[in-house]
Amino acid sequence: MAGNHRHTYQSGIIGNCSFIAHVQTNTNISWLCWPRFDSSFVFGSLLDSNKGGDFSILPDSDFISNQYYIENTNVLVTEIECGSGRYRVTDFAPRFHLYERYFRPLMLVRKIEPLSGTPKIKVTCRPTGNYGKVPLQRFQASNHIDFTGLDKPMRLTTNMSINYILDEQYMSLNETKYMVMTYGMPLEAPLENTAEEFLMRTINYWRQWIKNTGIENMYQQQVIRSSLALKIHQYEDTGAIIAASTTSLPEFDGSGRNWDYRYCWLRDSYYILNAFNNIGHFEEAERYFHFIANVKQKEDGRFNPLYTIVGDNNIPEVIVDLDGYLGNKPVRIGNQAMEHIQNDTYGQVLLSLLPLYTDRRFIFEERKDSSRWINELLDKIALTIDEPDAGIWEFRHFAQKHCYTNLFQWAGSKAAIKMAKHLNDKQLFDKATMLMEKAIQNIEACYDPVRKVYTQAIGVPHLDASTLQLIMMNYLDPSSQRAADHLSALEAELKSENNGLFYRYLHKDDFGKPQTTFLITAFWYIEALACVGRTNEAIMHFEELMKYSNHLGLLSEDVDAKDGSQWGNFPQAYSHVGLMNAAYRIAKKTGYPNFF
Repeated sequence: MAGNHRHTYQSGIIGNCSFIAHVQTNTNISWLCWPRFDSSFVFGSLLDSNKGGDFSILPDSDFISNQYYIENTNVLVTEIECGSGRYRVTDFAPRFHLYERYFRPLMLVRKIEPLSGTPKIKVTCRPTGNYGKVPLQRFQASNHIDFTGLDKPMRLTTNMSINYILDEQYMSLNETKYMVMTYGMPLEAPLENTAEEFLMRTINYWRQWIKNTGIENMYQQQVIRSSLALKIHQYEDTGAIIAASTTSLPEFDGSGRNWDYRYCWLRDSYYILNAFNNIGHFEEAERYFHFIANVKQKEDGRFNPLYTIVGDNNIPEVIVDLDGYLGNKPVRIGNQAMEHIQNDTYGQVLLSLLPLYTDRRFIFEERKDSSRWINELLDKIALTIDEPDAGIWEFRHFAQKHCYTNLFQWAGSKAAIKMAKHLNDKQLFDKATMLMEKAIQNIEACYDPVRKVYTQAIGVPHLDASTLQLIMMNYLDPSSQRAADHLSALEAELKSENNGLFYRYLHKDDFGKPQTTFLITAFWYIEALACVGRTNEAIMHFEELMKYSNHLGLLSEDVDAKDGSQWGNFPQAYSHVGLMNAAYRIAKKTGYPNFF
């Protein structure tokens, strides 16, 4: 268990839209799932230091670490200073244009450079399989090590001593060395030149990607880091976008609220695509369109709240025998939320796809069977608009008629109205209008006129931060007294004192009473403040929230309001979306000039 000091995640991530790896400040690759985001880890000491394997480059004495990203890239540098000298480890996942396509192999490249002295280092490379259950066999060759026992072999190609690596012996680092780890494909090219070329091209790719964004000059550094982190959470092969690359990092220490987030939530994807749209990036939405189209082909009835990255809906939740992060058990693989009824998703799918039909930078006439497709989604809203569900917070053992659910049924119907106008489809327009009016009736049934606030669900007294979105999505006129009253009631009950953090809700749920704040709700609060004209407060709280990142500017899912500790899966796409959208909202509200 953690102590009383502020807990932060001491790692950064690298990735190329095929995989994500976590690199600790001590150089260890503590989390890497191959061949997919939702595969077993091959390095997973994040959840078990014994069974999780190891891939570290450590000195022979105590050391000081400094970790940072190469500016405007997803290339991560860890510098180690020890008694015998200093050295630098540069980690990256190759990504660049090659033959008019993106080159994004299952390849992790590590460059190790001496900076001063002659550091004595030990390389430990012990991958594992099936969540630590399968030890891999090692076979030595002249310039590489093959690891077998998985579906496909892994290979470590290097210009370091193979024997020193296998024997885990210390060696003197007196020149630049390289290690290239691959899955299912050997490196069939000169090591040093290839690694350097891939590094240069990967740096150039990420910097050009950032240059092509429309990021406001306000909070630009934070938005750039968030957008880079978000980008590599899309599994480019199918277009799916995962909520986080990790599983079972607890919402707070000892909570038991340990969930697997390596899947595509339709709700999360809506928010992520909205953030990309705000910075002028659209290819993510087009790829996601293909993911949703494939999901739709498999689903005659309901959409599930989440899918695997290849669109499967079979995600059984099981517990695996691992120690857990800082001893936090259980370690869960899969997610039972797949079985939940969450009826907001149909509205979010419609909203996610709206730019493809209404933004003239897309050619919406190319979307085949558009009216039928949209009509089928509206039919799903019609079937579920009065049905209790698990809601955004995925309550496991009770269902309610959630205000948030009806809000997105309203918003999705409103989006369908816009699409129907562009498609010149009156029947579609009339159906969407009818559903929007029905959703309004249900939302208004959540209003408490005594407290002047919209509650979590019809007939329920509890307040819920998700209803901040009534203001953000213009269901409530931000300039109205009703919006001001609603916001005041929410912040009086759910806002943490003096630090801008915000609780999702304060009542007991399936696992007791939540003890940490949910970071995206704090960003929603900032957006709501900006919407109602309390812009100076929005700026103040935004700057307060920046102190809850780790040393690299990466954000967790949850924050302990008492000591500012990071908890929950990390980095959390939701949280970075919240940052980007809050910064965008503030910049637009203040009229801050666009830098690009």
